[in-house]
Amino acid sequence: MATDANSPTLNVSNLQKAYGPTVALGGVSFTILPGEVHALLGENGAGKSTLVKILSGVVRPDSGSAELMGVKYAPDSILTARKEGVATAFQELSLLPNLTVAENLALPKLKKGALRLISRPDNEKHAADILDRYGLPLNPRKPVSQLTLADRQRLEIVRALSQSPKLLILDEPTAVLSSTDWLFDLIRAETEKGTSILYISHRLNEIRELCARGTVLRSGRSIATAELDKTGDAAIFEMMVGTNLASFSRERSVSNQTAEPRLQVADLHAGSVNGASFSVPVGGIVGVAGLDGQGQSDLFHALYGLTPIKSGEVRIDGKSVRPRSPAHALKAGIEISLLPEERKTQGIFPTLSVRHNVALGAMSKVSRFGVVSRTLGRSLVRDVAKRVDLADRYFNFQIGDLSGGNQQKALLARVLSTGARTLLLFDPTRGVDVGTKQAIYEAIHNYAAAGGAVLLYSSELSEIVQLCDQCLVVYDGRIVAHLEGDEIEERRIVAAATGHVDGKALRSAA
Repeated sequence: MATDANSPTLNVSNLQKAYGPTVALGGVSFTILPGEVHALLGENGAGKSTLVKILSGVVRPDSGSAELMGVKYAPDSILTARKEGVATAFQELSLLPNLTVAENLALPKLKKGALRLISRPDNEKHAADILDRYGLPLNPRKPVSQLTLADRQRLEIVRALSQSPKLLILDEPTAVLSSTDWLFDLIRAETEKGTSILYISHRLNEIRELCARGTVLRSGRSIATAELDKTGDAAIFEMMVGTNLASFSRERSVSNQTAEPRLQVADLHAGSVNGASFSVPVGGIVGVAGLDGQGQSDLFHALYGLTPIKSGEVRIDGKSVRPRSPAHALKAGIEISLLPEERKTQGIFPTLSVRHNVALGAMSKVSRFGVVSRTLGRSLVRDVAKRVDLADRYFNFQIGDLSGGNQQKALLARVLSTGARTLLLFDPTRGVDVGTKQAIYEAIHNYAAAGGAVLLYSSELSEIVQLCDQCLVVYDGRIVAHLEGDEIEERRIVAAATGHVDGKALRSAA
């Protein structure tokens, strides 16, 4: 690892960027040393995404400067940034889903053979070498659209690493990963070679494990660069939000666990789900935990009518139902709504306003004879936005221009606007800051307290422990553990999620 602290890999000085009257960056300065993993901290909307886009060549700053290895750095495209030694693994994945793993790794220069035609074998060999080098066991021929979200995230990271960058930018790299071991091993190997890394995450435990220093942004400005071993969590949160942040806590209710069931599932088989049985009571929040690809997506999609149910029974308030589509799931007598896993490709309409994105969840309530009422639409959006702490000033913005946290609030507002009595929330706080998490937790708690029922999957075990009355652990398509009350502990969840229940290893159904 390089040790010349006087020659930073990256030196950022007073970067500023505004979009009309909205100031995205109002002055950001910091340095990253050779071989350093440097944390970038801040709430959603603090300016982190804009800074990443500037360093990646996606947008140009209005003023300020940057130097890379002592040379002026002002990329005008992602390709220019790569040529100069900066590669980014984006949180909002930049892979092309209609192309294969090999083609995504080869872009923008696909290997060509005779007659200058694209050589599939050469591109697949090239991809296989890269995947083997970074320990990612994917089929080079597989379309990216068929990969799990976690594998797409890993591929995004590998593609950035394959550029052999001087500076690697990792934007929320573990948000959909159930384990950090693979990534952290790669990071340590890269820093040993002298590569510098800008690491963006809302998970402070990860940042403390990897980073000695971190720069905090608030309202588009760099507040401080802190030595993390000398700075407590409370001090970091205070720098991020400008005030003390109260921790969210929810007392588990025994009455919720014994209340009348809203949703009952018996011996459900759908996709990779293999005989799931459970219930979600009125006023209850039931968590689902498990490693990637254990059937949790198919479970949620089956209940929402996206994955066909092969056999088994679903009951709502004691009545047998079988959702055939999302529209059918929302109909009277079922009233199930889903917050999807990936907001960029499954949730938002990026070129529509926030107001329109939220109102889409309740078109029947805001339209008369097929004509949308502006008055009704504005009133409904304002009401549900308050429930998720989404500020009015964002309503007319294109949702694609908002931070990830505010996009997530808008999607939750849309789900709430449906009036559904059962919510399926798939990783509802993935990639959002602590302040946004608190607002989402409050909205979920208030929904349940008002008589709603919630089935919630989270990749963060602490979230399951904190929020849920019950926890279902899935493994190989089966529910292998059902924890309640004080049984909901991270160690118990991890053991079951890795196929160990009551000290015994489970056999795969295959």
